Parts: sequence; C-alpha cells; structure tokens
Amino acid sequence: MTREAQGLNGLELDVAVIGAGFAGLYALKKVRDDLDLNAQAFDDAGGVGGTWYWNRYPGCRVDTEAHVYQYSFDETLMKEWEWSERYPLQPEVLSYMNAVADKHDLKRSINFSTRIVKAEWIEDLAKWELTTAGGQTFRAKFVIEGVGLLSSTKVPSFPGEADFKGIVHHAARWPDDADLSGKRVAVIGTGSTGTQMIVELSKSVDELFVLQRTPQYVVPLGCGPFPEHERARIKEDPAAFRDWQLDTAAVFGFKEATISAHDVTAEERERVFEDAWQNGNGFAFMLNTFSDIIVDEAANKAATDFVRKKISEIVDDPETAEKLMPSDFYAKRPLATDDYYETFNKDNVTLVDVKEDRIDRILAEGLKLQSGRVIEVDVIIYATGFDAITGNYLKIDTTGRDGLALADKWKDHPTAMMGLCISGFPNMFMIFGPFSPFTSQPLVHEWQVNWIAGAIKETLDRGAGSFEVTQKAEDEWVKACDEVAAMTLFSKTDSWINGSNVEGKSRQNYFYMAGMAQYMSDVKDITDAGYKGFAFGEEPGTNAESATRPTSVANS
Repeated sequence: MTREAQGLNGLELDVAVIGAGFAGLYALKKVRDDLDLNAQAFDDAGGVGGTWYWNRYPGCRVDTEAHVYQYSFDETLMKEWEWSERYPLQPEVLSYMNAVADKHDLKRSINFSTRIVKAEWIEDLAKWELTTAGGQTFRAKFVIEGVGLLSSTKVPSFPGEADFKGIVHHAARWPDDADLSGKRVAVIGTGSTGTQMIVELSKSVDELFVLQRTPQYVVPLGCGPFPEHERARIKEDPAAFRDWQLDTAAVFGFKEATISAHDVTAEERERVFEDAWQNGNGFAFMLNTFSDIIVDEAANKAATDFVRKKISEIVDDPETAEKLMPSDFYAKRPLATDDYYETFNKDNVTLVDVKEDRIDRILAEGLKLQSGRVIEVDVIIYATGFDAITGNYLKIDTTGRDGLALADKWKDHPTAMMGLCISGFPNMFMIFGPFSPFTSQPLVHEWQVNWIAGAIKETLDRGAGSFEVTQKAEDEWVKACDEVAAMTLFSKTDSWINGSNVEGKSRQNYFYMAGMAQYMSDVKDITDAGYKGFAFGEEPGTNAESATRPTSVANS
C-alpha cells in the first residue's frame, strides 16, 4: 500500500516504524498487535524485504544457514515452512518474508514507496515529526528504526562516467530484466556481494573482468538441500531450538569452538580446517574451528596459511594465484562462496589488480587504468559495498533534544547504548544499531524488538512523556564495548566492521563483541534494575517548566 499519495499530512501515530525488512516487519507486528498501539511502517521499497527486496543480483543468496535465518516468534510457521536449500537464494528469502507479512496481515499497515528524509523531536509535544521525500509530515510518539546494517550503498566516483556507452549496474539495485549473456562485463569489488556474483556471471558472460583491490579469504559455502536433521529438529521443538541459538556467542546455529589452536598438533589443526572447508560456511570456519582465531595472531596465521595453501592448490595460474593471496589478518566478516577460486581457472575470467594498477577513468568503451591499459566492456557492475552500521541512520536528517543533529553527534565518534538508543534522542529506538552484538541478525532483531516493546510499555504505563538513555550510561556502554573489541584482531584489520571502508568515516569499534548470551545478561541486568541509566520525562502539560525533560533517572 502507498499512502503518501492519499495524504500523510496530519497523521498522528503511537509508533512509526522505519523499514520493512526482517527488523521492521517484526517491530510492526510487535507494537501493533501485541501492544495494541496505532503503528505504521514506512519503506522506500515497493514491497517488504529490506535488503532482500533490493539485492537481486545473479547468485544472491544468504550465507547463513536457513534454519538460523528466519523468525522464531511464529512457531507454527517454523514448523510449516519448507526451506529448499541450506542457503536459499534471494527469491526464496523474499518469498518467505512476504509469507510472514501476509500471514500476519502486516502490509495493510506499511507505507511502501515512502522514504522518510527528516525526523525532528518536538519538545512541547513529546513527539517526533517525520517528513517524507514527498514533503508530507506526520507525528509519532515513538520511532523505531529498522533501516538495516548493510543497506546504505557505497558507490565510487570516477572521471568520465558520463562518457561510458555501455550499461552500469549497482549490485544493490539490480534490475529484474538485466540479461548479461554473451556480454563483456567488469565487476568492481570482491566482498560478499562480488564473490557471489563473480561465480554466477562467469557461467554466462562472454568475458568477465574482476577488478580486485583487496584479496579476500573465501571459504566454500556448502550449498545443497536443506538438511533433514535440522528440519526435524525445528519441527520437534521450535522454542528449544530458538533458546539453544541464543545461548551461543554469535547465533549462527552452532556452538563456538572451545579448543585453542595451540592445544593441538599441526596435523590436527590441518584436519580441523580441512573438515570445516569441506563442510562450508565462513562463520563456522572462523568461529567453530578454534576458539582463538580472532584474538590470537598465531592462531589466526594458522587459518590464513591454510586458506592461502588452498588458493595455490586450486588456482592453476601461479600469477593469478599470487594476486588472490590475502596478506592481512582473517578478521573481517567471513566470506563464503562455492567455487570462488575455481572460477579464476575459466578462460573467460580475468583478474585485474586495481590496487597495483588503479582505475584512472571511465571511457566510452570501458575502463582505463593508470598504466594506460584499457579494458573494453559492455557492462560495468559496482559491487563496492556499503556505508555500514551508521550509513542509513545518517540518511535521515534527524534532530533530537535542544536541536542536536545526529550527524553532529556522530561526526567524530558515533556512540549508542546497547545498539538500541542514543542519548539526546528520546523515544527513538534502533534495531541492530551501533554497539549491538556481533551476531547473525533475525533472531537478535526479535530479541531487541521485544526489549524495545517493553521499554515503550514501561513508558506508557508510567504515564511518562519520554524515555531516554543518559549520556553517562551510553559512554560507559561504549567504553566497555571498545575494551572487548580491542582484544580482537577485528580492531587491527581494515573493513566495514570498523568503518575503514568509507573515506572520512570514524575508524573505530561499532560492535559489542562479548557474545549474545553475555549481551542478553547485561541488558537484562540494566532492565531489572529499573532501566538503570535511562531517564523518564514527564508528559507535556504535567509540569510546564519541565516539559519532557528527564525527571526520573534510574541509578546510573
């Protein structure tokens, strides 16, 4: 449904949910149906799905196992839904999300093709005023942002782009009618998106040029039919399966390893890595082989040596193999794609090292490198990643208490509380915002939304006008997160995890790295202590002098 044309001006809501992906759909369901509040969702897309609506590129599939990458709140659906693959392709994931939205009648409360561009806190009303791209304004007492961790696209700019006579695509805005069969194609980027697309495109295009800036550690994904033992496990007791997942550190469907790489022989390490390679799954290779791969340099080197050995064994051409060899720590979001390195043995695939020979400009016929080499292509595809974590929040011009702009608060060093709240921005919640746990997302989305719903209910039950984290509590949370992150190799490796993939962005920790079980325990302690570190403000009109200024702060 698109209501903007019908008129949103003057609309008054209890809750406005921004986003209709995994996070936004459940948030809408929770506050509308369980809290019985007047709630609507808003999304720039033409349908549900979030990142799965926009990302339709060839080979696009989830790289987390399907039995983990689903909702748990509807146990009947968990029993009934039949995943066809261990790692479903994008159309199947999107079909699942539409089925959830239809079953729970969520679409009637979603404003599709409606982009929120501005949000301003109105102190005297204790409400948020939101503005759409079409210029219409409406208000909500609470705002929940489910805008996505990896959704704000990052597109480089090159001289001469307007001169190119061919076709340009961005992976995150892939047109359904794109047919690249028999064409000469350049893919810029070799992250999660790029690796999936490269393998798939190599099967149909005439020539494929892979423009690589940074070599990646890529393990097999392990695609295949959905495992029957996992299907039976879910159907037998969905709640137990959910609770078991939440009792792990990263919520990826396995218990993390407890044995150090130093506690076994070299031969045993090799066997463990080989088994993980054969079984597939990047997160399992990183987290389920040995306990110290992301914290100990020697253990990490054992993993990287294994992958580099695999590259030299798989790739036929020694020069190409050398260009594919990563040299940094194995401490980025792990990549997993079947047959990635094998793809470079194909006659129609050429690897181009653009760190050694950078792109100089775009020509009418293709790309010119600094060496003068010209790569003639019909299609250029950007698989250049995202302004992760904070990017989509900053696309909304958000102004909180006392005229504080979110862009200013986050200019030098973004901070947040539990990935859920920001000091100075009352009654505004994030789902999987900065300083959330470093985990798989759907189940954690549910857990965070349940906490948000509880906080909203507490605010309403108290008759309060606002709910807001204090700066002191936020600073303490961030400091604790930073201390843990500093113990990991993620802090020593450039990637979107620490913002170093975006020029000018603060290079820092953005995650809670102590694991989901500990995160739940920490948040529960704060909540059980009467929302320690949070402030409740009076309802407007209760006290004209205080308005919604915090009048009650739990021990902080």
